[in-house]
Amino acid sequence: MYFPVSGVEVNPLVPLLVAFFVSLLTAPAGVSGAFLLLPFQVSVLGFTGPAVSPTNLIYNIVATPGGIYTYIKERRMVWPLAWVVVLGTLPGVFVGAILRVRYLSDPALFKVFVGLVLLYLGARLLYETAGSYLKERLRREPVQQNLFDYARRTGTEAAPESPPFGEVVRPGGALSATVEYEFRGKVFSFNKVTVFLLSLVVGAIGGVYGVGGGAIIAPFLVAFLRLPVYTIAGAALLGTFLTSFAGVAFFQLLSATELGRQAAVAPDWTLGGILGIGGLAGTYAGARLQKFLPDFWIRVVLGTLITLLALSYLLG
Repeated sequence: MYFPVSGVEVNPLVPLLVAFFVSLLTAPAGVSGAFLLLPFQVSVLGFTGPAVSPTNLIYNIVATPGGIYTYIKERRMVWPLAWVVVLGTLPGVFVGAILRVRYLSDPALFKVFVGLVLLYLGARLLYETAGSYLKERLRREPVQQNLFDYARRTGTEAAPESPPFGEVVRPGGALSATVEYEFRGKVFSFNKVTVFLLSLVVGAIGGVYGVGGGAIIAPFLVAFLRLPVYTIAGAALLGTFLTSFAGVAFFQLLSATELGRQAAVAPDWTLGGILGIGGLAGTYAGARLQKFLPDFWIRVVLGTLITLLALSYLLG
């Protein structure tokens, strides 16, 4: 099948299946998988122009609702965190779109940018699997492993429709600068201003890269704000969905301007939609599987894969 907008010719089953397995792997960490699909489009499909960024955002729009639905249904969405992330990343993604078109339209420069972003993500995740870091994290966050332990003890193979008592996220203090919420008997908190400023920067990077920002902000929320990965995943995916929607709309409007026409930034809706359909099934399945996967192995697999990919971009 030929995709005239991107100039890609490939069997549609290839991007569909790649998107499914990538999102199945990344959704348990609150990440849509777009950060891995962009290198797939650039290096495998040969889609290197600025339009690859909004095409990748289309994937997010179609793919993330499956995971978001699961987190909401199982009452594992921290709404105050989700809205602060959205409010921060929305203006950032517009700035990132302009930077992508004006300064990073050259494929070589864009690959360097992608490599640096991926290297940070991979190194951060691998660092969080180090022995000294794990000991400290288990000391302060003993609940991180509890969801997997629960599934293993009960022998269930699918997430329960209604989580057991104590597993429900109950946010509180949403009108104050600091928001607290309870997760399985332990109270966690975050400062809204801190998360907003972080989301603003992440949104700009996500706008350039075409990932919506969830892949970048999730490690920050876990590593620096010390929030459980089981409670930030839903917020990260929701932020990715809404900012991706805004980003695609902005790129589409930009394509009607002189700057946008020169850089050819109009997204490939057909390719993005096919990727998104595969990702929709993958994120739904990945969100369901999250409760049965050890947090440690989520980080090891993702960290190794991302780091190797980053090195291939930078060294190549």
